[in-house]
Amino acid sequence: MTETTVKRVRTKDVLLYVPNLIGYSRVAFALIALYFMKWHPKYCTIAYCLSCILDALDGHAARRLGQTSQFGAILDMVTDRCTTSSLICFLCVAYPQYVVLFQLLVSLDLASHYMHMYSTLSSGATSHKKFETKSKLLQLYYTNNKVLFIVCAANELFYVGLYLYSFPLKTPPTLGYVNSVPLSFAVILTVTTFPLWLLKQFLNIVQMRQAGLTLAYGDALAATKALQSKST
Repeated sequence: MTETTVKRVRTKDVLLYVPNLIGYSRVAFALIALYFMKWHPKYCTIAYCLSCILDALDGHAARRLGQTSQFGAILDMVTDRCTTSSLICFLCVAYPQYVVLFQLLVSLDLASHYMHMYSTLSSGATSHKKFETKSKLLQLYYTNNKVLFIVCAANELFYVGLYLYSFPLKTPPTLGYVNSVPLSFAVILTVTTFPLWLLKQFLNIVQMRQAGLTLAYGDALAATKALQSKST
């Protein structure tokens, strides 16, 4: 009778999963973007976009290599929320007249994703992308990787466009003017991504509502079981 040795997966092994290594590089690029954010928009934008692009690669690597982990999922979501929030914080300074709007956007983003992550994990789901919902739009968003990537990319590029527009143009725009607004790259980027950015905010609201209902349903089941156990 031969004994088979089962390899033990150590904590260190999980931390060194390829998708998690990609996640660490995302954090590094995000920190570089923060460093250059105030005074060098070109370097900041490159680093920020690289961090966002790698977001699509870590999930693909996790599925391809069979290296999915809750640590990786949390790292991915926390990095997303921190980078977006940091950029919006800069926009609060660049556009003080819209500070309340930006504060609401940050709050919606954080609350929606935290509640969604918590509700899916507490309900026993293996991933925050695998859950039951009556919203076909939200289901499409999480089950179709192309839709997920396009909407998320447009959401980030919208904020990048606002960020770039906050810097004065060193040379006159080459594309002319519309209602006295220079048609710079920043303007075109912001206008073209606005519809999908708006869709992302709507999805955040739907997601938060869905998560709230899921948590309340779980609370109702737990309360019902408690009452039944007392009555017996």
